[in-house]
Amino acid sequence: MPSDSALKVDADHLRRDAFLYVRQSSLRQVFENTESTKRQYALRERAVALGWPLEHVIDSDLGLSGAQARDRDGFQSLVTEVALGHAGIVLGLEVSRLARNNADWHRLLELAAMSRTLILDEDGVYDPSHFNDRLLLGLKGTMSEAELHILKSRLQGGILNKARRGELEMPLPIGLVYDGAGHVVLDPDRQVQDTVRLLFEMFNDLGSACAVVRRLRKQEVLFPRRIRRGIGKGDLLWGLIDVSRVLQILHNPRYAGAFVYGRSRIFCNAQLRPVQRDVGQQDWKVLIRNAHAGYIDWSQFERNELRLRQNLGFAPGERGRMPREGNGLLQGRVLCGKCGARMRVHYESLSGQLRAYYRCYEEVVRRAGKPCQAVHGPAVDAAVSALLLQTVAPAAIEVALAVQDEIAQRIEQAAARRQAQLQRTRYEAELARRRYAKVDPDNRLVADALEAEWNQRLRELDTLQQQHERQQHEDEAQLDEPARKRIVDLARDFPRVWNDARTSALERKRMLALLIEDVTLVAGPSIAVHVRWRGGRTQSLCVDKPRPIAQIRKTPPEVVALIDELLETSTDRQIAVKLNALGHRNWRGEAFTMKKVILVRYAYALKSRFERLRERGMLTGEEVAKHLGVSSTTVHQLGRLGILKRHLYGNNHRCLYEPPGNVTLVKGAGSRYGGRPPRLIAAQLSEQGAV
Repeated sequence: MPSDSALKVDADHLRRDAFLYVRQSSLRQVFENTESTKRQYALRERAVALGWPLEHVIDSDLGLSGAQARDRDGFQSLVTEVALGHAGIVLGLEVSRLARNNADWHRLLELAAMSRTLILDEDGVYDPSHFNDRLLLGLKGTMSEAELHILKSRLQGGILNKARRGELEMPLPIGLVYDGAGHVVLDPDRQVQDTVRLLFEMFNDLGSACAVVRRLRKQEVLFPRRIRRGIGKGDLLWGLIDVSRVLQILHNPRYAGAFVYGRSRIFCNAQLRPVQRDVGQQDWKVLIRNAHAGYIDWSQFERNELRLRQNLGFAPGERGRMPREGNGLLQGRVLCGKCGARMRVHYESLSGQLRAYYRCYEEVVRRAGKPCQAVHGPAVDAAVSALLLQTVAPAAIEVALAVQDEIAQRIEQAAARRQAQLQRTRYEAELARRRYAKVDPDNRLVADALEAEWNQRLRELDTLQQQHERQQHEDEAQLDEPARKRIVDLARDFPRVWNDARTSALERKRMLALLIEDVTLVAGPSIAVHVRWRGGRTQSLCVDKPRPIAQIRKTPPEVVALIDELLETSTDRQIAVKLNALGHRNWRGEAFTMKKVILVRYAYALKSRFERLRERGMLTGEEVAKHLGVSSTTVHQLGRLGILKRHLYGNNHRCLYEPPGNVTLVKGAGSRYGGRPPRLIAAQLSEQGAV
């Protein structure tokens, strides 16, 4: 310590507290480099010698790097105490213990100078408010940062040099291991190899990571993984796989036999925190193809990468052509004829069914504009389906037979995977039995634990055996002779295969994807459909736009004219019966009723039968009764007896009568008719005859 160190300490410094800051860069250094930790704690004696009863030791940052202050709570607490003027002196073994970053170090120096806080390291005591001391501390901070840079350069240079030779040992994905000589080889476990190969084969057939996961779960195929750290490191576990894991495997070039270094880089996010991000293949630092054995070749890896990029649903420039759920046949293959962007599928519920609409939202999503166009999907899907059936019907038998063989092969592979899993579980149960048999029966603590483990293995074996038998029974049902005959019969007629109810919308999209590259739509007075086939050939269609619902619900003109004609002689109920007899139906295909006929009359302003009869001079019952001088009840009774001629315009109680002319009322005629009221005997005095 310089001789003038004690001269820098005054009563104001001693009045405040002393803070000892202790830090190691990693947990490994904490456990292995114990001497450095002891040297840092030994600075307490220096503080006591200068007159401080040291009570504040900040060691919460043990095991944390000094490159970033925001990740060190202890350093943040120290800076707070210095800024508040609570610290008289800060003790650290060397500048690198306080900070490896010049920005953090100089911020601490600035606050210490403002609050007149001393800084002590192994070389002496410094007062940041003095220019010379502050200059020296700044140089020490720069040297500490340079030291960190040199250490990183040495380590990274050695790692990169070894990686360029392909000799750098890196964690390997499941299915690849290091042999005794340090070479990368396929996992000697045959079941692990077959399961990884099955994943790549399924992706080659299905073309989607989600579809691979669904099929593996449907077939109850378990996927392996190894524990990389902690308790049980290196142990092999089997379980269900998810989509993220499948994507990691498909994007990993090690499965293609390539050695790669530098697939990811460290960047700072908006909060200035370091995050790890993947970079493109052109930015990889090292790429050595055919460096070791793999499950696929490099060309297959690149095809998988291209297919995964095409599956991106909403990325700019991509079309998201992987078939998904929904009845929109052209999902992912429709282009807007106005802006050239991919059109998306929108579903709306109508009469309990989902109707697909193809809409272009590129301007809305990218530039907050207005949608380019929207096209009703079913009409376009029907036109493209008809074109497809006309074009590819001759090749249907070969395609269906190939699909049948593929399904049989896939079932056999799944059965082999399940059999291997069953064999492994049976071996583990036998191993647990042998362990239990070797234990001393008197050692009940160990014997009970081994017996419980044996019982657990037996239960797992029984469950897996039942699942295997159930799945095997289902597979046999799919490959029995009636099922094969049904497939061959369907293959003879491609239109029937396409329109069969058992063919899902997803399968139709897959068949269409094998033949059609994309479809461009332009909406106008009619819909222009431009189909581009695989290979470059194009065809154009013109599809009429669907009629508006108002026109669909409109009654045909010939039906309206027929109703107008029948109203001259028939009631609404009678007209409904006659229309149904002639085979006419409304817009929903339903039979006509009296209410439906009335609605048509009101909609087209047709005169009712009542109005037509009144125009022809027909009279109501009250008018006839007044003319004859009797009650209306008597008039209606005479009408039912046929004495007065009536014309119905509703039910039997709704009618109009023809004018009665000259009549004679005969008194006392009631007894002649069994005590009924008097009756009118109409005597026609003219040439018209009896009324």
